[in-house]
Amino acid sequence: MDRTDKKILRCLKENSRQTASRISGTIHLSVSAVIERIRKLERTGLIQKYTVVLNEKQLGNTLTVFVSLRLSHAKYHEAFEREILAYEDVCECHAIAGDMDYLLKIVTSSTSSLELIHQDLRRMPGVCGLKTLYVLSTVKHEYTVLPHEE
Repeated sequence: MDRTDKKILRCLKENSRQTASRISGTIHLSVSAVIERIRKLERTGLIQKYTVVLNEKQLGNTLTVFVSLRLSHAKYHEAFEREILAYEDVCECHAIAGDMDYLLKIVTSSTSSLELIHQDLRRMPGVCGLKTLYVLSTVKHEYTVLPHEE
């Protein structure tokens, strides 16, 4: 990946629906070269998918929390990871190092729906600790971190 690829990625990060023609005008490269570079970035897997970012509050999801979770034994990790995939309100799940095993980002509509998720989490085999942090406001939220220009 070179500087031109990074410029294209920055354009796509800002708006992945922009045309190759618009990107071409922004970075001063021919449209066909932009198209070929984007295809290469897709083929190599650097661009994994294109998606939409929804306004959670307009969807009624006004509560965001981070839950750190500990399992009592490593034998429970695989089953936990399979089971957590079914929860639509859990938008991120990270295996972490430290005194907890996982960090979950949960976006939901109310404290009562969060309570149900908490109950489910506590019932999962091996779960022995939960700590919940409530998000008051979001100062910065990026979806991708691109390498710095050199």
